[in-house]
Amino acid sequence: MVLVFILRSCGSSGQPIDTGSQPGTLAPSEPASPAVEPTQPAVVPTRPRATATRKAAASPVAQPTTPAQSTSVPAASSPGQKWLVMLYQDADDKVLEQDIYFDLNEAERVGSTARMQIVAQMDRFRGGFAGDGNWTGAKRFYVTKDEDLQRVGSKQIADLGEINMSDPKTLIDFVTWAMKAYPADKYALILSDHGMGWPGALTDADSQRRSISNIPMEAAIGNLTYLQDLDGALGQIRAQTGLDKFELIGLDACLMSHIEVYDALAPHARYAVASQETEPALGWAYTGFLSHLAQNPNISGAALGKLIVDTYIQDDQRIVDDQARADYMRQGSPRGSFFDSLGQPSPEELAKQMEDSVTLTAVDLGAIPQVVSSINDLAAALAQVDPASVARAKSYAQPFTSIFGQQIPPSYVDLGSLAQLAKQFSQDPEVARTADGVVASVRAAVLAEKHGPKKPGATGISIYFPISQLYRSPVAGPQSYTTIAKRFAEDSSWDDFLAYFFAGRPFEPTVRSVAVPDPSAGRFSAPGAGGIQVGPVQLSAKTAAPGKPVTMRAKVTGANAGYAYIFAGYIDKASNSIYVADLDYLESPNSRQAGGITYPDWGDKGSFTLEFDWEPLTFAITDGKTTAQTPLIPRSYGAVPEEAVYTVDGIYTFIDGTTSSARLYFSNGYLRQVFGFAGSDPSAGAPHEITPQTGDKFTVLERWMDLNPQGGVKEIVTQEGKTLTFGPKSFTWKTLDAAAGDYVIGFIVEDLDGNSYESYTPVKVP
Repeated sequence: MVLVFILRSCGSSGQPIDTGSQPGTLAPSEPASPAVEPTQPAVVPTRPRATATRKAAASPVAQPTTPAQSTSVPAASSPGQKWLVMLYQDADDKVLEQDIYFDLNEAERVGSTARMQIVAQMDRFRGGFAGDGNWTGAKRFYVTKDEDLQRVGSKQIADLGEINMSDPKTLIDFVTWAMKAYPADKYALILSDHGMGWPGALTDADSQRRSISNIPMEAAIGNLTYLQDLDGALGQIRAQTGLDKFELIGLDACLMSHIEVYDALAPHARYAVASQETEPALGWAYTGFLSHLAQNPNISGAALGKLIVDTYIQDDQRIVDDQARADYMRQGSPRGSFFDSLGQPSPEELAKQMEDSVTLTAVDLGAIPQVVSSINDLAAALAQVDPASVARAKSYAQPFTSIFGQQIPPSYVDLGSLAQLAKQFSQDPEVARTADGVVASVRAAVLAEKHGPKKPGATGISIYFPISQLYRSPVAGPQSYTTIAKRFAEDSSWDDFLAYFFAGRPFEPTVRSVAVPDPSAGRFSAPGAGGIQVGPVQLSAKTAAPGKPVTMRAKVTGANAGYAYIFAGYIDKASNSIYVADLDYLESPNSRQAGGITYPDWGDKGSFTLEFDWEPLTFAITDGKTTAQTPLIPRSYGAVPEEAVYTVDGIYTFIDGTTSSARLYFSNGYLRQVFGFAGSDPSAGAPHEITPQTGDKFTVLERWMDLNPQGGVKEIVTQEGKTLTFGPKSFTWKTLDAAAGDYVIGFIVEDLDGNSYESYTPVKVP
């Protein structure tokens, strides 16, 4: 979970920070360096984990699984049936263009057959991938067999020019054309582009902004196929063509395996495939699952969905094709850095590494009404128990990448994980019964799913459960949610439960009304928030040095404690500000597990003591030539050091000079992935994996805490730090001895609604 003290602090319950300085200015443009690199740095170390009184057991490693019930999926349908596979490929994006173009080339390695025809509509970006003639605009293809992965050899049906692929009218036009031109017994529609979860998918930054409704999220985001638009477009397609249902709808996009999404798709299709988490740049393994379909077109959509999941990553051409793998693993790529010392990896080695954090789910949409019904039962039970126990379950449930920025705890959580933790924390028989019902309904709906060991609590379907700050926001709250996820709001009582939970609106389990509380009619609440005090930090000594740590202790009182963190900052007296130098989880003495998730247990006495031995070490990332000091922000509680994920936010500059907010993902010392975000926030908006090219750059964003005259935090500012360049060596992290000077160290405790409470004390590094 992302620490939120930086922008939403509820104030320190310890003493003001005594920097010994007079009031100054904001952080300077060239701050004093808070660390120096050792003369002879050691090899890249494993980053030490912060601990409290004692460490908890390591998180289990969950292997990608296929639920047992998937073995009963019918393997065949009517003899001699014909399929039409429609690829709606919105590559009108600088980052995704080449990857989606490669997907079309993968489909060409199979090509159309007499009983499996493939058509594609591809919209390219102006100024992105320059390969294969560098054409722009949109074209339609009848996909034919072609082994060349670098160019499209299929028959061009139409050149449409520049169109808006996010406009639902464009989708309707493509699908109705394809179904009329190439009639079949079964129809599969696969949509490829960015995904944002329940808000929708398919952006188009290279087209004129289409007319926007009065929905706050639409006004904020702009071009996107919003979920209610997709629902309406699929309904119009069926009405115009007389189609009963699509056999399968696939969403080859990030974060789309939501119950809200599946409920919108259920009237229009029999089966669906989507991912709970962000997808790697590879996308789906089109050659893999299309070749199986070509060989046996008599299979059902259920079997096809299972094939898409089973072939994901493992059968991708950039994994199994020697030349494509070599290109993908070129020097300087994040994936390549992991194998620098091993030479060219085998397909099995690369696939295993890439599956670390992936998810993919195939769902029987006919079972979704029962999932919704089970959610309604659970919501009714949750409304009768202590809201703090529900807030705790939400805080610790398996999270997925947030589209709302790093300052906001993840609001996309695994539905099964949430149910299991609600059962654990409430200790209520009715919650236990209904939570078991949710888990059972999810298992019945999920035909196949895989998740990597870094997503141990994933069960296949996510749900939106925000914190109070998001719920109060018109963009992310009920004004947008109940309109964009309209069908789910009408079918379920989840929006009614959220209105009860955050706004005190009366909850009637049998009433299916769209719940949009009036902010002016009452006060919004924040269950699980507040009531926490962090006492003064006591030190065993006033100075610390590398190899000579200082023990720090503080007493915490309050029943709503969630995660706790260790903090270290360097004091720049000239600017009266503090450089954020380090941040990491503190593990509780008795970490526990439920449904694969490890979470802290601070006891039931209402108070506990945090203790930590702080050694003045800081962290940096390097490209082999330039070293940039930066805190590594933890993303996984309780993970063993080799499995823990840390991130660095900054600005990505492509070799052509264009920029994007971005985040680097590190594990075990190495850069594993680079993700860009569509928003201006380094971690907000639709996420997308960036495959670095030689010469691309990454500028670290430093965080500084500007102080007021009393020593309290006035505001948090970011400023650009050092810039690293992608080249022969990929990025790694290293530890540095902290520079001599004045520091503040302390503890931060986050409540169950994402608010933070801190206590700091000064310490000197001679």
